[in-house]
Amino acid sequence: MADTTLQPPVLSQIVAWRRHLHAHPEISGQEYATRQYLLDQLKKMAIPAQTFASHAGILATVEGCAPGVVIALRADMDALPIEEKNAVDYRSQHQGVMHACGHDGHMAILLGVAAALQQSRDKWSGTVKLLFQPSEEDSPHGGAQKMIADGVLENPKVDAIFGLHMWPELPCGEIGILRGPQMASSDRFSLRLIGASAHAANPHQGTDAIMMAGDVLNAFSRIIHRRVDPREAVTISVGTIRGGERYNVIAREVLLEGTVRTLSEKIRRQIPVNIRQATEGICAAYGGNYELDYQFGYPVLSNADDEAWLIVLTANRLLGSERVRTDIKPALGAEDFAFYTGSVPGAFFLLGCGGDDGKLRPLHNSNFDFDERALFIGVKILEDTVQAALYRIQQRKEATAKETS
Repeated sequence: MADTTLQPPVLSQIVAWRRHLHAHPEISGQEYATRQYLLDQLKKMAIPAQTFASHAGILATVEGCAPGVVIALRADMDALPIEEKNAVDYRSQHQGVMHACGHDGHMAILLGVAAALQQSRDKWSGTVKLLFQPSEEDSPHGGAQKMIADGVLENPKVDAIFGLHMWPELPCGEIGILRGPQMASSDRFSLRLIGASAHAANPHQGTDAIMMAGDVLNAFSRIIHRRVDPREAVTISVGTIRGGERYNVIAREVLLEGTVRTLSEKIRRQIPVNIRQATEGICAAYGGNYELDYQFGYPVLSNADDEAWLIVLTANRLLGSERVRTDIKPALGAEDFAFYTGSVPGAFFLLGCGGDDGKLRPLHNSNFDFDERALFIGVKILEDTVQAALYRIQQRKEATAKETS
């Protein structure tokens, strides 16, 4: 594992930040004590910060010694409604709420990068925007859209954005990153199948919504296997089914709720059309009806080639190329960081944080925790990527200006 150039007091401070944030989690939309803690730390560093009336997000800014390229970094702030089972000193003090997705680590890393950039700002030109974003877990809406609507990517306009996610499936000391699609879109749907009730002794007098639901579930499988290119990654998952009134009554209604994941925006737009077509045919055959509420949530998170390349170069130097995994499979989990990369070029990497004991402590689990050495690696990769991006993008802008002059 590569050594870090950060000073030991800074390293211990990053751990302290993380542990405080872990012990005081707040769920989506309620991150106001978290915001105040982050503002206090930024104030100690003399980094100016802006807040917003409609949400708990923060936009902090570090200015270099001269104007130049504008880079944004993002960390999400919210925790999950999960009761923590870890017996650690920094265990959640809020019953039923836990940082089970590593967002405490993300915030601590961004504070560490802020400290490093503030200390060295007389050595680089440009602007770095630090986005502490609420409500990442609030799919299908998410806090990224609120931050973008509040203009965090403008005035000055952001040239590139970078982010990361703690990733326990990779060991500490490794990262994963892909060019192109890296995380899936996440959409959700509610499908109500409407029939007509009747006595179970006379099923022909009713329209059985449960029978319709069975055919609809089979149709979902056929959509994936016969309506979508088999080389594409798509899942249609039904998480809840509710229906029927009594054991001896033909069910009048059944409600199915589920999610669709894909790595292609084209396929993403195709799936609700396929669902509607299949459901219409099934309901018509039974003489029933349906209501479909389909909500497009987080889009596909796709890394821009140049920005992903900058992260790979930086991580190769810090960790060694054998620990920079560019051969990982895309994740079908979703991230609202995708809204940023849909607006400006950007890249997002998976920061290995698995412990030495080989036990997987998965995300969104009551026993989730991570190797805190990953915090230092995350800080250095982001800090050095920022420095590389400031220089490379400035070069690119100057070359473009010469070509057009």
